Amino acid sequence: MIDLYTWNTPNGRKISVALEEMGLPYTVHAVNISKGEQFEPAFLKMSPNNRIPAIHDPEGPDGQPISVFESGAILLYLAEKTGKFLPADARGRVAVMEWLMWQMGGFGPMPGQVHHFLMQPEGPARDYGFNRYHTETKRLYGVLDRRLAGRDFVATDGEPSIADFAILGWAWRHERHQVPFDDLPNVAAWYERMMARPAVQRGMEVALS
Repeated sequence: MIDLYTWNTPNGRKISVALEEMGLPYTVHAVNISKGEQFEPAFLKMSPNNRIPAIHDPEGPDGQPISVFESGAILLYLAEKTGKFLPADARGRVAVMEWLMWQMGGFGPMPGQVHHFLMQPEGPARDYGFNRYHTETKRLYGVLDRRLAGRDFVATDGEPSIADFAILGWAWRHERHQVPFDDLPNVAAWYERMMARPAVQRGMEVALS
């Protein structure tokens, strides 16, 4: 039974969705980041960067326990463990990893900054920060929309990959990013397709208390 340490954030939802899609049994441990629980020593042992999510797998490589932090690393670990949602062929794996890294490096940090500046008091600093990161966030949504033209999923055919789970975690907050899907028809269709999956719905509705 995998232990998932998480909270109601885009990065946290990536992992609960992946665990549901992969059919792996797991126990949820809420880490309330608004109360600073991510800085507690017990969590630090699993996640040296003091960020959720993190997992502990008592049946890791060679049958020995392992803890994994950073959502992208967790997704890769779970895909390797199950043999699911990551192609076996090198070309297919490269495509999935490209889009996973695209999410980790841009489509996450940029909208995260939009969230930050939207919460700041109005003024020149807020406006500058918001406009800068909002412009880049919209550009990234445009990149995603072009990629999804004529495609059901971001990096693979027939079924989603861990790249879709990673990107969905942040697209889930598109309204908070102030990026409507009106001019992003391919993203809109993909988002609807992903959110209609029963396992995705379960992963998005994981109770945290």
